[in-house]
Amino acid sequence: MRFKLLPCVLVLLFTLGACSSSGDIDSDSFKLGLILVGPQNDHGWSQAHFEGASYAVNKTGGELITIDKVNPADSPNVTVPQIVDDMISQGANLIVATSDDMKDGVLEAAAAHPDTPMIWASGDTAWSDGEDYRSDLKSLGNVMGKMEYGKMIAGCAAALQSDTGNISYLGPLINAETRRLVSSTYLGAKYCWETVKGKSVSDLKFKVTWIGFWFNIPGVTQDPTVVVNDFIASGSDVIISGIDTTEAIVVAGQAADSGKAVWAIPYDYEGACSEAAAVCLGVPYFNWGPSYHKIAKTVIDGNFKASFEWIGPDWDDMNNHDSSAIGFMKGDGLTSDNSKSLDEFIEKLAKGDLNLWKGPLNYQDGSAFLPDGKEASDKDIWYLSMLLEGIEGASTTE
Repeated sequence: MRFKLLPCVLVLLFTLGACSSSGDIDSDSFKLGLILVGPQNDHGWSQAHFEGASYAVNKTGGELITIDKVNPADSPNVTVPQIVDDMISQGANLIVATSDDMKDGVLEAAAAHPDTPMIWASGDTAWSDGEDYRSDLKSLGNVMGKMEYGKMIAGCAAALQSDTGNISYLGPLINAETRRLVSSTYLGAKYCWETVKGKSVSDLKFKVTWIGFWFNIPGVTQDPTVVVNDFIASGSDVIISGIDTTEAIVVAGQAADSGKAVWAIPYDYEGACSEAAAVCLGVPYFNWGPSYHKIAKTVIDGNFKASFEWIGPDWDDMNNHDSSAIGFMKGDGLTSDNSKSLDEFIEKLAKGDLNLWKGPLNYQDGSAFLPDGKEASDKDIWYLSMLLEGIEGASTTE
């Protein structure tokens, strides 16, 4: 299956077989256990999951059991298997682990509880063609939104609004997921800088700085506030966030208040622009509700199957809370003209008239990624091993 840009929700579904759950569950007694890496009110990644799981429970009935701040800084002595054991003892019928950082724990928990349906949001263990496929874990499925679309839109918005062509990306840690999201952002920025604005790519500077985790851990990561201030001091006029929290837009708002011409694009959560609305160009966000609702229904009906799903926007209305896994909410900082140009860009993506993941594309070191005319496959994108040419910043931790 190719990473085609089609006017529909894109879903990869690879079935492992039904989990051996016991019959139907009364919806009023259904319990969904949600494990969050950050606080449930972070205005970012964790809040998006919390609101998505809340949507699912409100639709199906039942109860939401939530444990947040499951990370090395906030919960150094708590493990995912311990949390799963506790949730199952409380009657959880479905458990959702929501971070790449939870990989080892959720794999252990799934092996220990083969009859309890589980979802690992962002993993690929249920992808039969994936590199980390685990055919033995028949209770563990994967769900991820195709945020690559949201990031391409974010990159386009940044390029349209930028006066300097100096765009900075606040990155979390380095892995295949973050490489493909940074690269998607760059592809959107490059297209709109060249094709829409008619400027030379040689005048576009696109830099990523990685802080080392999904959010700030004092003494462990780089401080994102310091990194964003450095971006602004170096002349960047658009800051794009790839971390779970809101430092990029908060600092940009503070800089704008002091008279600087700077804008920001936060991440993950639909309401993130509220942190500094005047400088927000928009936010690409995850809408986990429809996926979690669908999965919860299969558990209640006794039809859960462990599958891998990588889901794109509902192009009929990408901000439809009942249908679209990926959305983009425009911000107050985007000018009227740039808003119209962004709509035209989105329409090209929706109609399939524009595929930015198509050769010729090179890796950052100049070696070939895709030859001229070749479209990237889902595996090419999912397992991207290096940033693309034109991006400044590290591709690995080495």
